[in-house]
Amino acid sequence: MAEACCHGISDEKYQKLDEIINQYKGKPGGLIPVLHQAQLIFGYLPKEVQIRVAEGLDIPLSEVYGVITFYSFFSQKPRGKYTIGVCLGTACYVKGAAEIVEALEENLGIKVGDTTENGEFSLMVTRCLGACGLAPVLTIGEDVYGRLTPDKIPEIIKAYENR
Repeated sequence: MAEACCHGISDEKYQKLDEIINQYKGKPGGLIPVLHQAQLIFGYLPKEVQIRVAEGLDIPLSEVYGVITFYSFFSQKPRGKYTIGVCLGTACYVKGAAEIVEALEENLGIKVGDTTENGEFSLMVTRCLGACGLAPVLTIGEDVYGRLTPDKIPEIIKAYENR
């Protein structure tokens, strides 16, 4: 079942995925753990992997797709080395999060949901991060930046470009 496929994905990765699918096959609630492990293996969840999971767990592809698109953790595109998440919860939005998103798009040369050409940064939006007192807030990996203004964005990006 582990044939080579598109996007340069190796047989070895598909064999690992098949092992995980077999662990969860027929178990209630198995889809999310399988998708989580699949994303760890592949780095994202391309259509070929989604099909493999659906067929392996004997569930409709639409159910797999529904879970992937509902949870922001899952990605259908390769993500950059650093994922930037801008909170668009109410407090952050009221305090200028939209302007932070615009500044990031301008500085990175990408739109929300995209990854820079060099593979360094992916830009995402999130809902409440639970740091409303620091609004507007963004995260880069585990790092949290609060009380942001658009003029602070270039300095923040530069700190990660030099890592």
